[in-house]
Amino acid sequence: MTRPDLSDDQAIARYRAELRLVGRNQRLAGFALVIAGALAVYAAGAAGAAGPAIQWAGYAALAFGWALMLAAIFLRTRYHRRRMREMD
Repeated sequence: MTRPDLSDDQAIARYRAELRLVGRNQRLAGFALVIAGALAVYAAGAAGAAGPAIQWAGYAALAFGWALMLAAIFLRTRYHRRRMREMD
């Protein structure tokens, strides 16, 4: 992998756009799970007898969603470090 060209503003913008694509699917899936989990936890009070199960499912979705978002951050950081290292 070669070091990115950061000589001008357009090159920096292209590299930032490239970085935004790394881990994008994981980040979007994590965000969707966090939103769905928060809605499930919020709606669990009105679910009657199924409330505790919905609440647990909501907490599980929240945990998995945050884990996916953290994994996407890890992937992007690892990619950036590899790109910034110069190859011999």
